[in-house]
Amino acid sequence: MTFNKNITLRNLKPAFIALAAFQLCLTACKKNEPEATVYEPRPVTSSSSKFISKIYEYLPAPGQFINEGLGTPEAAETLVGKANEGLVSLGGYGGYLIFGFDHSIANAEGADIGIYGNPLTGVNMEWSEPAIVMVMQDLNGNGLPDDGPWFELAGSEYHKTETIKNYKITYYNPKNTTDDIRWTDNQGKEGYVLRNNFHRKQYYPLWIKNQEELSFTGTLLKNTLNDGSIITNKPFEWGYADNGSEDFKALMASKGSAYNSLDISWAVDDKGKKVQLSHIDFVKVYTGQNSNGNPYDPDRTNPRARFLGEISSEIGGAIDLSLHLKK
Repeated sequence: MTFNKNITLRNLKPAFIALAAFQLCLTACKKNEPEATVYEPRPVTSSSSKFISKIYEYLPAPGQFINEGLGTPEAAETLVGKANEGLVSLGGYGGYLIFGFDHSIANAEGADIGIYGNPLTGVNMEWSEPAIVMVMQDLNGNGLPDDGPWFELAGSEYHKTETIKNYKITYYNPKNTTDDIRWTDNQGKEGYVLRNNFHRKQYYPLWIKNQEELSFTGTLLKNTLNDGSIITNKPFEWGYADNGSEDFKALMASKGSAYNSLDISWAVDDKGKKVQLSHIDFVKVYTGQNSNGNPYDPDRTNPRARFLGEISSEIGGAIDLSLHLKK
């Protein structure tokens, strides 16, 4: 068989050119691709504080304390640099606070984060307003909680059948100071955040951009409201903020003040699968129950229906327990 050099070269030249161009493109593309991010925790130094160093976002749900006192952005900022000296209200279900520290919090042995609240723990006088806690790593290193995903610290109720995952609620602004605040959810239900005579002003947060409606998505905890001579809201066993659990009561008895202890090792992803986190950088806390403090719900006419107002978690600051407990 005769090999025709001229025909072969003439036919193959375009192919060689295309192949060379493709290889050059691959080389250039690889150079332009960002390198894989390696997470680098921010170290603890001699000047590190055990307290919150920055509030990144405060977005409460409608509630009786919102737009006054402990329901304002200014109240949230008072949690920086100290703890157990003030409170901020998160409003009804889903309302949240995002904060961080001046260093990464290590996932050490035992509890890692302490969060202060104001649960009442007297016998037959319990009033807890449990808040769910989530954490995030600063993977891109820009100092902002924009990395995603958030990981929930799965408390005692996480795996129970009464707990609803991927719950979504939407509140509608009545734009007046007389009507109750209506809500709907993705379970086909609707209800109201009830007004009371103790707080006669707007319950919908006035400083946020969307003044029509406000939505939150998360894990919904079962209601623990009980009627009686004193209406109570019982605590959960462990794993929530503003929760009068046994460990909270023990700490209060021994120290005279208390926080709820949270362990980074409890972190799970949005499928409920445990994740291993060596450190975290951001913390999100949100009201975990959707309840009016009204044991007669949906009856809004009972004289006691509006005594207490909605379940709205209050946060009094947070601490890095490794620094707090350091000898």
